[in-house]
This record gives sequence, C-alpha cells and structure tokens, in this order.
Amino acid sequence: MDVLFSAQTQQQIQEILTVYGLKLIAALAIFIIGKLLASLIKSGIGKAMTKAKSDPILISFTSNMVYAALLAFVIIAALGQLGIQTTSFIAILGAAGLAIGLALQGSLSNFAAGVLMIIFRPFKQGDFIEGAGVAGVVEEIHIFNTVLRTGDNKTIIIPNASLMNNNIVNYSSKPTRRLDLVIGIGYDDDIKKAKNVLSELMQQEPRILKEPAPTLGLLELADSSVNFAVRPWVNSADYWAVHFDLLENIKLRFDQEGISIPYPQQDIHLHGAACTQS
Repeated sequence: MDVLFSAQTQQQIQEILTVYGLKLIAALAIFIIGKLLASLIKSGIGKAMTKAKSDPILISFTSNMVYAALLAFVIIAALGQLGIQTTSFIAILGAAGLAIGLALQGSLSNFAAGVLMIIFRPFKQGDFIEGAGVAGVVEEIHIFNTVLRTGDNKTIIIPNASLMNNNIVNYSSKPTRRLDLVIGIGYDDDIKKAKNVLSELMQQEPRILKEPAPTLGLLELADSSVNFAVRPWVNSADYWAVHFDLLENIKLRFDQEGISIPYPQQDIHLHGAACTQS
C-alpha cells in the first residue's frame, strides 16, 4: 500500500508540475518577451520623436507613459496565463487607485497640470517667465513641478498646478521686446532740446531696432516734472543691457546739456508767532 500510495503521489506531483510548470514557463515567456517588446517600442517612440525634433520633456513623458501602459498589460497577461483571475485583480487595482487618488488629490492636480503644460507648452526650457508670484529662467519641467532659476541664482520649485492656475508671463516667447521708460525734466527746461537729446541717444544705440521705430513723446505734465515716454524696441536678449546703458547715457547727457531731472522734494514754511512780554 505504501508503495502504491507513493507511486500515486509521485504521479500526481508530476502531473501538477507538468501542468503548472508549463503555465509558469509560458507566463515567464510572456513577461520577458512582453517587457522586451515594450522596451523596443519605447525606444522607437523616443527615436521617432527625437528625429521629429520634439521637446525633450515631451519625448521622455510620452515614451515613459507608453512603456508603463504596455508593461501593465504584459503583467496582467502573464498573471492570466498562471490562472489568476485578472478581472478581480483589475477591480482591486481600480479600487486601490481610487483610494490613492482621493488621498493624493493635490499631486494628481499637479500631474494633470504637468500633462497640460507638456501638451500646450506655454513655455519651454530656457525661457524667462513670471508665474505663481515668482520669476526666473525655466531649468526643468517635471510631471509634478517646474524648476526655475532666479536672477540671483536661487532655485525655485513650483507645483505645476500653481503655475497653470495663475497668469503666466513668458518674456522669451517673442524675439523682440519694447523698453518702457519714463524720463522727467523740469518745468523750466527746454522741452524741444530734451526731446532732441533723447532721440539722438536712441539713434546712437546700435542695439535699438530701427523697425519697429522707437516711440518718443510727451507723456504727461506731472506735479513736479514734464515726463517723456521713451519706448525703443530691442532684441529680447538685449533688453536689460540696453535698459541700464540707455538710462546711464541719458543722465550723463542731460548733465552735459544742463537739463535737470527733478526729484521729489517738499518746501517747509515756518511762521513764527509774535511774543509779548508783560
């Protein structure tokens, strides 16, 4: 009996190993081959988008998302080959995903904003932007946040939802920008002389564009000064350099020409009361 029992047990074990061993081998084959194909597809998408000169951030995001989706499909197929009920497994994953989604609403909003930024591209790497109350050069665009570098070399990490929910000012999207300067002179100064000096200084500055032509006009008669609007056009890369140099040259030239630049001041009049002695 023991020999017979042993023989039957061995036969059952062999049958189980044969059936499940083949399923296990098939599942491993599906996983290995599927993962290899997913990697090849990811690489192919990356190469195609690189050849099409797509944005590096968009290439990375698209290829990784496709790879993750394909890998999830391969894992489910491999589990199904092992006889695991993938329907219930998917339902469990869905419920877990819902619970995680409710717990991570802020992160998901940042993720959605990151996807929108990658698709619509309100700015790109290297642009100087202003948004969410800060300004700086865009260094990196991630799925959940954007990294800016300020003018004094500080790093600012902004959640993508904060950027997308506010106004974004992109100073680098256009090749040219306009300087908006307000230059004041005294009421006793010669307006025509000051206007000629300002026009001459803009003509002498080689970085100021001829087209569109600069705007120069009397802006307002203010409380203590006569203000001119000085609005030349420059290349975006030259904006601050021309801004600083033009202001310096205006001050130096006005000093040479005897044209005053008023500054706020107050006159205080003291009235003494008559004192009588008894």
